[in-house]
Amino acid sequence: MTATESPAVPAPGIRPQSAPPLALLLDVDGPVASPVTRDVKADIILDLVALATAGIPVIFNTGRSDAFIREQVMAPMIAAGIPAGTVIHAICEKGAVWFSYTSAGPGPIHVDRELAVPAAYGDDIRRLVAEDYAAHMFFDETKRAMVSVEQHIDVPSADYLAEQKLFDAEAMELMVRHGLGVVRLDHHVPNSDDEVDYRVDPTIISTDIESVRLGKDLGASRAVELLATQGITPQAWRTVGDSRTDYAMADWLHHNDHPVKHVDVRPADGVPNKPYPVLTAEDLGLEATVIHDDAGGAFLRAWREALDA
Repeated sequence: MTATESPAVPAPGIRPQSAPPLALLLDVDGPVASPVTRDVKADIILDLVALATAGIPVIFNTGRSDAFIREQVMAPMIAAGIPAGTVIHAICEKGAVWFSYTSAGPGPIHVDRELAVPAAYGDDIRRLVAEDYAAHMFFDETKRAMVSVEQHIDVPSADYLAEQKLFDAEAMELMVRHGLGVVRLDHHVPNSDDEVDYRVDPTIISTDIESVRLGKDLGASRAVELLATQGITPQAWRTVGDSRTDYAMADWLHHNDHPVKHVDVRPADGVPNKPYPVLTAEDLGLEATVIHDDAGGAFLRAWREALDA
């Protein structure tokens, strides 16, 4: 923690609701931040602040780094007027990194070092990107546990996705050369002990290389723990994501007896059969073409208006 940071704890005399009607567990890329511009619309920031001000726990559960959350989410929320004592939690890098923040700024950054990709492998990926893939993607220097590369904003999606397949194959080969077991989608390459410890996980704008122990389910577990330290047990949860892997948030919550509904803001991938309700933009009376942060923002606004009613 730097000298300018302060612990994210409630101000004296401020007590959050112990049993709020809802808690929000939000993926960031897609539902909150635009996958095209990578920033967050002002209306979404205002709705997040309004919901948090009303006592609704707002928790981000993302593969993004803490630096991204501080710049693209925390700073605009503080500028929009988070009330003193309101705590926002951010679980980053799919559960490997987490921190909390208030109107005074961020608290300490926590990193689970046991879940970090070996530094030597990360160095090789950095060199690979610089030498062969720099025209299409960049190495994310802000990650503390994962190794991530991301599409340049000005590169067309089709061009990036074609190059991503080549990069991912080389990333797999590098993992084998380091003697590490790895999986990418259905392709498993165990190490000499027949173990797979790491995952190459492609998204529409990036590739994350990470411990197989990371995931949105680990983030959900950390979210419940963080609220428990505040004495908060929500009556129900709403999880929001834009990919199949985001369903793991709701899966974990449902399995652990927390009432939950999941919002899929990019259902074109197919909505799986789940034992809990799954909502899409069409449940708000919107067209099926309303996706990503347009859909995420619509749900945030609907929840805000329900509180005001």
